[in-house]
Amino acid sequence: MATCRECQKEVSTEAQTCPHCGAPRPTDREWHGTGYEWKSTRSYWGYPLVHIAYGKDARGRRRVAKGIIAIGQYGIGLFTLAQFGVGIVFGLGQFIFAPLVVAQFAGGIILALGQFASGYVAIGQFVVAYYGLACAGAGVYIWTPDRHDVEAVQFFHSLWAMLKQFISF
Repeated sequence: MATCRECQKEVSTEAQTCPHCGAPRPTDREWHGTGYEWKSTRSYWGYPLVHIAYGKDARGRRRVAKGIIAIGQYGIGLFTLAQFGVGIVFGLGQFIFAPLVVAQFAGGIILALGQFASGYVAIGQFVVAYYGLACAGAGVYIWTPDRHDVEAVQFFHSLWAMLKQFISF
């Protein structure tokens, strides 16, 4: 028997979790969790410039990247690269909500690109948008193989022309 590193109660040295507090590997004093976490020394408004985090901490809680640039399995930041995240300005990942977002499941306020995309302007396989370009979608102005709203077609042609001009500066 030994004491749990979290709650200090007696627990078996064979225990995978503490029966009292639920801490994983309760008798391993050197264990700091799974995954990885790193924060830059530079910070702004109390948040690190870059925070990278994934896995679980010593208490078994998910590590969440929170920074100006947040990178991880879960992330919240101005710019977020995560599996699940919120980007204040931009997000890239699997399930992301942000004003500008590229994700498999993209919830964008302004622009969403993804397999399932929702936003003012959404481009993807399935979209819900004011202006949508998709295989299937719902919205005010939608351009799909079956539906060609004139307003949507003109909007996306002008958007493409603007992007080409921006890229070829």
